[in-house]
Amino acid sequence: MSVLELGTPVRTEISPGPRPSPAAQNRRPRGKAWQRWISPLVLVVVWQIASSTGVLPTRLLAAPSTIATTAVDLVQSGTLPTAIAVSLQRVLIGFAAGGLAGVGLALVAGLSHKGENAVDPIMQMLRALPFFGLIPLFILWFGIGETPKILLVALAVSFPLYLNTFAGIRGVDGKLAEVARTVRLSNTQLIRHIVLPGALPQTLVGLRQSLGVAWLALIVAEQVNANAGLGYMINDAREFLRTDVIVVGLLVYSALGLLTDALVRLLERRALTWRREFLSR
Repeated sequence: MSVLELGTPVRTEISPGPRPSPAAQNRRPRGKAWQRWISPLVLVVVWQIASSTGVLPTRLLAAPSTIATTAVDLVQSGTLPTAIAVSLQRVLIGFAAGGLAGVGLALVAGLSHKGENAVDPIMQMLRALPFFGLIPLFILWFGIGETPKILLVALAVSFPLYLNTFAGIRGVDGKLAEVARTVRLSNTQLIRHIVLPGALPQTLVGLRQSLGVAWLALIVAEQVNANAGLGYMINDAREFLRTDVIVVGLLVYSALGLLTDALVRLLERRALTWRREFLSR
């Protein structure tokens, strides 16, 4: 007796039709991109009207026109470029130190269980500490100069990179390590050719998170015993109730954060070209 005679249902496959090309899949509608700017512009117009009519007192929040004029004045006087340069220097040094520490500790913890037992508990305890609680200790240990500010940024940066790189290392396929042993790769070659490339996507995610955290940590660090930088400019403006200067400083923080994030996204697209090509198939 045949299978059909036993009443087994026959499965018919329906062809899904031609698949779109990778170029068509990656194509994004750009004709309506300008619509994303409508709500922010409406918000600015409403803000300006509320300030002009007195509904929103200027002592609480300056009008957009006043903020724009203040920004031009700060640029022309050199105050804003100098503050940006000082803050950028602190972020870059702190980010470099914290990034190296985070990735290095992730390698130690990710490549062996002994390293994990030695490093991970300490990192988890430090991660739970509040920044404001560390400021008095850092001032006592390192003084009131640049060192405590840079160390606060470095400490904040290290945690997202550590967590993401550690997860990326542990997520590398174990079969690749077997292949490495088969071709007799050394430990250094194993890390260079298998571990680091396998963990790279997760590490880049941590890099983006670290940049955002770096600017948040800098805001906290520059509020204490600083004589230059964006945080100092904001703190000084607070003493004189200059809400226009405060908003200018916050907008610059946001713009720098978006710029650094865009740079990391560009690096991600360049470094992970293979993944985009694989997903487009």
